[in-house]
Amino acid sequence: MTSLALFFASLTTLTFLPLLGAGIVGLMRFVLPDSKVLARYVALAFALVTLAQAIFIFYLYSTGQCPPGNLPANPAPSGSPFVFQCESQSPFFPLVYSNWHVGIDGLSAAMVLLTGLLTPLALLISFEVDENVHAHMALFLFLEMGLLGVFVSLDLLFFFIFWEIGLVPMYFLINLWGGENRKYASMKFFLYTMGGSLGLLLAIQLITSSVHTMDIPSLLALWPANKAFALDPNGAVTTTLTGLALPFGMSIATVKAVAFLAFFVAFAIKVPIWPFHTWLPDAHTEAPTAGSMLLAGVLLKLGAYGFLRLVIPLFPAEAQSFAPVMGILAVAGIILGAFAAWGQNDFKKLVAYSSVNHMGFVVLGIAAFAGVYNSLLTATGTAFGSNHDAVVASVTMATNGAVLQMFNHGLSSAGMFLLVGALYHKAHTRDLTKFGGLWTLAPIYGGLLVFTSMASLGLPGLNGFVSEFQVVAGTWGMYTASRIYALFVALSMIGLLMTGAYILKGIRAVLHGPVNEHWRGHHLEIEVREVIALAPLAALMLVTGIWPNWILPVINQTVSRLFGA
Repeated sequence: MTSLALFFASLTTLTFLPLLGAGIVGLMRFVLPDSKVLARYVALAFALVTLAQAIFIFYLYSTGQCPPGNLPANPAPSGSPFVFQCESQSPFFPLVYSNWHVGIDGLSAAMVLLTGLLTPLALLISFEVDENVHAHMALFLFLEMGLLGVFVSLDLLFFFIFWEIGLVPMYFLINLWGGENRKYASMKFFLYTMGGSLGLLLAIQLITSSVHTMDIPSLLALWPANKAFALDPNGAVTTTLTGLALPFGMSIATVKAVAFLAFFVAFAIKVPIWPFHTWLPDAHTEAPTAGSMLLAGVLLKLGAYGFLRLVIPLFPAEAQSFAPVMGILAVAGIILGAFAAWGQNDFKKLVAYSSVNHMGFVVLGIAAFAGVYNSLLTATGTAFGSNHDAVVASVTMATNGAVLQMFNHGLSSAGMFLLVGALYHKAHTRDLTKFGGLWTLAPIYGGLLVFTSMASLGLPGLNGFVSEFQVVAGTWGMYTASRIYALFVALSMIGLLMTGAYILKGIRAVLHGPVNEHWRGHHLEIEVREVIALAPLAALMLVTGIWPNWILPVINQTVSRLFGA
């Protein structure tokens, strides 16, 4: 592999390239204050290079060609449920057991690709912003760095730092370029997320002070087994394992229960899982169009990723005990999110509540994962007797579906918010009661809205169907492990029915019926720039619906390993 290829295969380069772009665009504000157009294209160029790098790394991972990286001579203890590639590790802060450690597997590879794709599309939509352009563009690149950092970090300290970096730019994007109630929405978003982060930080400190490492692969091997690194007199980490030295004299059960709840709440707020979702409609509604695209497309996935990467593998016993509660909350989100979306007359709020509904299926798949992982981990091959193979096949399908639904929802939700914003930018209203018959006035927009809505709905042949079917079929198949999962699936069908109701309500209110004469003579048709931004999303919605195997084997490789399949 050439030096240039190694440079582009570096996850460190991938993570910090957007930061470089943000710095350059921000500096242009002072050196070339009138360079709004140039600032837009410089930001877009950095995002496109990052996208090319994300595609290249996804290709390397999917074909097993990742470079070996600079890993230390003493690898992490065996026992981690994940195998990472494209790894790189360098000393950072030994005093708190932290190193710069990055790597990817099937979960993170899919999310890195999604982030790399959506950022330049969001920046292209942001070309419509004419106020404080330099800061606006720089914040999007800064946000991209935070998102990519979360997905590639294999050190808890850096995971948390990048997690918080994702909060700050979005707060300012909503607060400075949002709608009429942007101050309220941005503050609510900030307080909810920061509240969860405080507990997460304390839990990380609790775990680290016990196990003496922040390395995620090491933690995944040691923490569930009640083991820790021992420290030599010089403070260097050795590979000798001892019993946990717990802080404050707490029992291991207490430490794990407290840490599990803190992790759960932090990630539940981000998904968001009902009833932690109330910040979401306000943030979506008031955010600028591009902000809503990344908020729904990627930021919500951070919470689900946290459950899959950390919560269940680190706390398998606690997660299994809590799995029925997660299933109940998932079903509540699916049903109540759909009813809430159906009751909206604000087009953007309808799409916002649809995210609660669709992410509920992700949580349902995660609940299925949590419900059996500990049993499979502690009693391989015998956990479910004669039903063992059927349970493993079902939970593998459900978890694959959850990860694919994260990716698919990122595509369809970003597309829906793009289309809502495209209409609002011209009509200056989102009130569904003020539209009607617009297909006659904007036929191209109408066709794209129907196509994207059907992908969101889960029409067979489009991407949403594949992932939601996997979650539903896989969770239903777990009735042999516990009949409660069949009940969850049965109840979720109510939400699926109402999904069709709110999708058709939006299409009918905007496109069908008699033409609202108020809009004759107004230019409502979608612009070329908006079509260019939507085209890659629409293409992937169709390709993934017809041929999901372009990405499913990458995800399945990691998921299957979790269950020993």
